[in-house]
Amino acid sequence: MIEATPKLDEARLPLLSSTPTVNVAHQTHELRTVSAPARLWQPRSVGYILLAWLILQVGCVFSPGLLDDVDSIYIQIAREMLDRHDFVTPTIDGIRFFDKPPLMYWMAAGSMRLFGIHDWAARIPLVLGTLALFLAAYALGIRLFAAVSPKEHPDRGGLYAALALATSVGPWLYTRFYIPDIVVALWMTLAVHLTLIAVERIRNQQSALIPCLAFAAVLAANVLTKGLIGLVFPLGFVILYLAFTRQLRLLTKLHLAAGTALFLVIAAPWHILAAIRNPAIPMPAGMELPAKAGWAWFYLYNEHVARFLSKRVPHDYGLTPIWLFWLYLAIWVMPFTAFLPGAVACHIRKLTQRSTPREREAALSLLLWSALILGFFTISNRQEYYSLPALPALALMAGGLLARAESPAADEEGRKARRSVRNWTLRFLFPLTTAVAVICAFFAITAPKPPPGADLSTLLANNPALYNLSLGHLFDLTGDAMGLFRAPLVAVTIGMLAIGIGSARLRHLRRPHAATMAIAIGMTFTLLAAHEGLIRFNSILGSKDLAVAINRVRRPGDLILLDGELTSGSTLIFYTGQPLHLVNGHINGPWFGSFWPDAPHIFETDDSLHALWASPRRLFLLTYSRTRAQDLARFGRVRILASAGGKTILTNQP
Repeated sequence: MIEATPKLDEARLPLLSSTPTVNVAHQTHELRTVSAPARLWQPRSVGYILLAWLILQVGCVFSPGLLDDVDSIYIQIAREMLDRHDFVTPTIDGIRFFDKPPLMYWMAAGSMRLFGIHDWAARIPLVLGTLALFLAAYALGIRLFAAVSPKEHPDRGGLYAALALATSVGPWLYTRFYIPDIVVALWMTLAVHLTLIAVERIRNQQSALIPCLAFAAVLAANVLTKGLIGLVFPLGFVILYLAFTRQLRLLTKLHLAAGTALFLVIAAPWHILAAIRNPAIPMPAGMELPAKAGWAWFYLYNEHVARFLSKRVPHDYGLTPIWLFWLYLAIWVMPFTAFLPGAVACHIRKLTQRSTPREREAALSLLLWSALILGFFTISNRQEYYSLPALPALALMAGGLLARAESPAADEEGRKARRSVRNWTLRFLFPLTTAVAVICAFFAITAPKPPPGADLSTLLANNPALYNLSLGHLFDLTGDAMGLFRAPLVAVTIGMLAIGIGSARLRHLRRPHAATMAIAIGMTFTLLAAHEGLIRFNSILGSKDLAVAINRVRRPGDLILLDGELTSGSTLIFYTGQPLHLVNGHINGPWFGSFWPDAPHIFETDDSLHALWASPRRLFLLTYSRTRAQDLARFGRVRILASAGGKTILTNQP
């Protein structure tokens, strides 16, 4: 476990060779706080974190069903690993899939091996990973902000950082589907903390072997989670941190040989085996592919270098504009975004003015951490959620400012923190949340009552140009559709009032802790409402109900087909447990793997579909097309088995 309680003499150590002499009274307060007899991990605070996790993560793990696209694709890959007993070469629908490293697949496969083939079982590793992230942020927050937190509650900075991660928009939203970015945020948080511990031990003439080996293990796990980017950010942080603190000479004391050996023991075997088992083979001409390519070309070059340069083949993703990337970042940290301007300003002052060693450590590490990730994706290829590994740093900044604003210390920074929190609450958080509450209340009251059994898809607009964005379907909402979201809208109204009016009133009454907790409670209401909204949207975003309809009547030998590319109905594979044939779907995900000679024949054309429809074999076709039934009627009987979310299951036999 990461050290949470620094020794008394460690707190006296300067972190920068240029650190000026600190104010004696301030340093005495820091030392007294850090060395308080109470253990800095407070049971009540840990209880708050666990409660938020139980409500928003565990409580939301059983519904809705898997989503089409990456969510069900990653989990189906894990299932196929179990079925094939091959944990080296990932496959989807029986076809090689080289896009990502295997750790997320391994974790889902292990969980399903323990608990059975269920969607909730596959999600458990991500749920546990978020708890680890919250606790890692809590531990790091204690290290960085114990000296500026209230004397009786030295863990407040860590508590508020953990609650910010647990209840802000981005971390919750991007644990609704199975992607690796939140796990990457965990590895980055641990890497930063381990770096600070190692540097401090070296300066204190203690052995740094354990934190250095732990850093190497985290680095390997990061590479197996997200690829080579898992090396870039942690190593970049170490080098830049040592450079800014004029301690690059310490690199030779970070046990590089032992750490490298451990990293290779963990990370190298899969890479070597994947390259051996999937060597380069001849590629078809005219497809922007090299003459020969295998796992190494696709994974190491195409998925990393070419993606960075926006030259990946196939180009199956959108590029988020820089302004939108930064706007999304502000949304992901909401509502704690309100406290970031004051926090950033405070940390910049700590780097340019007199401050304690721990304050300078906090300022440099958090600013460097966030700037490294956000700057990298600003100049490279980016998706709207690529900023997630920077969110723990931003949450820690916000948590530190809120803790400092609670401290009774009468120093200038405390007054500035209190003033910043109060002003941003009144001038930003209060009007914004009030406006959202009014809008939600308006739609909850005025939205027309939908007819019984109404399908949400019939009440939505269509904006296919936006569907490359992970939140693209939100732009489909219309006034008529709001009638299906009345209860969630009421809950959001209550949550917004607690965040804005409630927290502002409590700060006016000089109850800052209660005000911050009101924000977390209000966001809990809001995110639970969002979860209910996601359940209502599931017929649009997933195809579980259609798969269940097929399972009720399916017999051995029946064939299931999807009209389009795999991502438009990938949940069918998981919930039916059957291979899926793709009509005009020889693109994107399974495209590259289909060139291997042993790839199953799953790709159909209109002509082969017509021939199959006229055959005696029973077929089930998921289609979005309103004209497909008319097209197939020329070749055989067409019956509608089920419809939901703008999708229809057609069959050629009763």
